[in-house]
Amino acid sequence: MRIARLAVAALVAGWLVPRLAMGADYPVLIPAPTATSDDRIVLSADGSTLPGTHGGGGGSIGWLHNFDADTLAGVAAEHQVISIAHWTFASVNGSVTRAFGDTRYGVYGEAHEGAGDDGPKAFKYSIVAAGVTGTYFHKLSVQLDDRQYEVEKTHGNLPKLGLSYLWNPHVLTTVSYAHSVSGNLGTHLTAGRIDLYGPKVNFLGGVAFGQVSPTVLGLELVIPGKTLNEGYVGVTKPLAHARGDLTLVVDYQDLSGSSRVAVMLNYIFHVGHRGQPK
Repeated sequence: MRIARLAVAALVAGWLVPRLAMGADYPVLIPAPTATSDDRIVLSADGSTLPGTHGGGGGSIGWLHNFDADTLAGVAAEHQVISIAHWTFASVNGSVTRAFGDTRYGVYGEAHEGAGDDGPKAFKYSIVAAGVTGTYFHKLSVQLDDRQYEVEKTHGNLPKLGLSYLWNPHVLTTVSYAHSVSGNLGTHLTAGRIDLYGPKVNFLGGVAFGQVSPTVLGLELVIPGKTLNEGYVGVTKPLAHARGDLTLVVDYQDLSGSSRVAVMLNYIFHVGHRGQPK
């Protein structure tokens, strides 16, 4: 979900190997860095249809830096357009993980701040999130986070609980539930996902259903929460010669009978040469 929001700040919850960019609800698979320090440039572009409009699209550019294998920070800039609304925002993020025997704990935070307009009316754009993760016996992971939205007239907090299980080195499954607790988001959403790791290509697919505010989906339109049914599929291909990873995701959303199709292309470029593994 929120395919137009796959900005760099979504990468802060990389707490499994292969690491996951969780913020977009269908995270991109990102290999864990083998070096003590690693820099990456992240480029993304997306486009979508929306009934009764000319649709929308956008793009982002960002930078990620691993200070070591357990500490990550990044910044990004993004612009999006949907129907008559358009907005631009900057993002910052960071995460730290620590191991205690067979257990790993992590904390992360991200902030997206900017502004836009919906026709003649200007609005503020602010989404702030913080969360904790725990990974047990290298297989079971628990994620708890909260996102605070303040976009145009929509505001509120959306806590989420997620569970992931790595069945073997090739199969990961994830389920999550989010329920707004304040403001006018009016969201309660259940989601599920599966990741398949191959020797040359990784695949992902997932579903989501429930009631959701359009703001949570990246649709900056002031309308009440509606019933959502969503499905998406994607593929990630490492490009060794280009020193990067290319991801394509196709997403279908039915929002109370109004369908939307979105396509996102994401490229992660590793800057310079990798250092020696620890």
